[in-house]
Parts: sequence; structure tokens; C-alpha cells
Amino acid sequence: MSQTDTPDRIERSIQIEAPRERVWRALADAEAFGSWFGVDLKGQRFAAGQRARGPITIEGYRHIMFDVVVDRIEPERLISWRWHPYAVDPKVDYSGEETTLVTFTLEEAAGGTLLKVVESGFDKVPPARRFQAFRMNTEGWEAQLRNIERHAAAQ
Repeated sequence: MSQTDTPDRIERSIQIEAPRERVWRALADAEAFGSWFGVDLKGQRFAAGQRARGPITIEGYRHIMFDVVVDRIEPERLISWRWHPYAVDPKVDYSGEETTLVTFTLEEAAGGTLLKVVESGFDKVPPARRFQAFRMNTEGWEAQLRNIERHAAAQ
């Protein structure tokens, strides 16, 4: 894959051995989300049309603000938000760029819950950043799905 043929979307899924309501809580409760995602969202909540913002708590990324606008919430089925992918340079103003859409969906599955995440809209990311944002977020979603799996299993 090169900068000129970067796909428009990242799609990942994981089977979690936990009830759907537990996985949902880990996604939809902002503070619980922050604990496994690595962001301080204390005192915040996710609500459609609302912004959630807080500092990343992962070493090496503490200078970055997690900043999303919640798009949709369908309890125990879907939550989505918009954000600027891999917006890690504090000297860059990303506000003029298009956002990507991150959608989590949950389905009943034998022995637990099937969680899918799709991040779409990379074709709207400026060409100079597109490949790097896609590559880093692909790695990030793989790690974050393992994080939520551990979090939900430990509850």
C-alpha cells in the first residue's frame, strides 16, 4: 500500500467473551471508555451531538487531546463519533480538515459479543497525512480491540 492507494476505511472485529451489556458499558460510558482506551474523560458523558474531549493518558501520547463529536447512539447496538484521525502534532490546527467516522457495532455471538469497529472517510484526509493516519489508526484499532477485550473480561 502506498500513499496513492490508501483505502477509505479500516474494518476490524473481535469476539469478546463477555455479555453484550458489559461491552456496551465499556463503549458508551465515557469514563469506562477512557479507562481502557487511555484517555481521561472523568466527569464526561457520551451523548449524540455532543463533544467529548480529554488528554490521552498513554505514555508518549500525553501531549494529544482525544476530541470527538458523538454522532449516533443506539443502546447496546451502535455508537459512532467523528474525529480527526492521528491528529498528533500539537503545532497543527486540524479543525479545517474533514473528520473520519468511527462506528462501533455490537452483536450477540456464541459465548459473548461480536464487536466491530469501522473507521471510514480516509479519502477526505489531506493527501499529505492520509497514508500515515491510515497506517497508525489501523495499528491503533488492533491494539484498542485487545484493550476492550481485556477490560470487558475483567469486569
